[in-house]
Amino acid sequence: MCPGFESLRRHSTVMTATGLAYDPVYKAHVPGRWHPEAPWRCDAALAGIEASVGLANLERIAPRAATDDELALCHTRRYIGIARRDVASGIGCLSTGDTDVCERSLEAALFAAGGVLAAVDAVAAGRVRNAFCAVRPPGHHATPDRGMGFCIFNNLAVGVRYAQRRHGAGNALIVDWDVHHGNGTQEIFYDDPTVLYFSTHQWPHYPGTGTAAETGSGAGKGLNVNCPLGAGAGRREIEAAFRDRLLPRLKDFKPEFVFVSAGFDGLRGDPLGGLDLTAEDFGWLTRLVTHVAEEYAGGRLVSTLEGGYDREGLGPAVGAHVKALAEG
Repeated sequence: MCPGFESLRRHSTVMTATGLAYDPVYKAHVPGRWHPEAPWRCDAALAGIEASVGLANLERIAPRAATDDELALCHTRRYIGIARRDVASGIGCLSTGDTDVCERSLEAALFAAGGVLAAVDAVAAGRVRNAFCAVRPPGHHATPDRGMGFCIFNNLAVGVRYAQRRHGAGNALIVDWDVHHGNGTQEIFYDDPTVLYFSTHQWPHYPGTGTAAETGSGAGKGLNVNCPLGAGAGRREIEAAFRDRLLPRLKDFKPEFVFVSAGFDGLRGDPLGGLDLTAEDFGWLTRLVTHVAEEYAGGRLVSTLEGGYDREGLGPAVGAHVKALAEG
């Protein structure tokens, strides 16, 4: 048991304003008939939320398309043009990496990034306390100049920069618990003293980055915190990582906005992962991060869907996550 964590294990019954960013266009991105990152993931996520808190109890946030200027907060203009041309050409896969695309993939990707921006607007304006973005395609593998790992644009990273530039947010904390390391997010903020990137992930695993020795550079030295875990690791190991590697840094860093790359492929039995988390564990993780947001950031938190490919497990895990957000 981590000292001071006991309160995070109790379930509150008081509901607070939580937003949900979702648009049916996310299902228009169809990488292929047998692809694991498929439209059913939206249905599973929404069903899990309905079962846990009820969709009617969430404030709906209408996504919009991100503009090229907004994408350029994190991506090169050259790459944005490549992504547009690759999708329009019908080649079926980004030329920069392992991301399959279809005719409407660019539209879905623009609304995925724009959904996070709309959620940031809602949280920054006080319309909601926190928000979950049920978006796809996911984003945390997309680097400034390359789409890869099922990702076209780095939805969350664009949201972080937007919060800082549009709303004047200062230091931002990113918590990434996807089973895969968010190499794109790491690269975007590697030398940035205003962003603390904290990742728990299975290693060695795709994409091969995320060792503990990767700690940032220049002014960002020490603010890139990787916690690689072996196959079979679960809540005990992640709890130790939060306790020993993240929480002590927050007293000096003092984030003003918290972001979560909420991947659910660390779930026990996920076909693309090998960790041992349960749906209840994702609820516990969420309560921990909402506690951090309450203590340092006035509760301001935006979470976005990354991985999670188990047809039966994804819905309950997302449901536990959103329930904890709503009870936070």
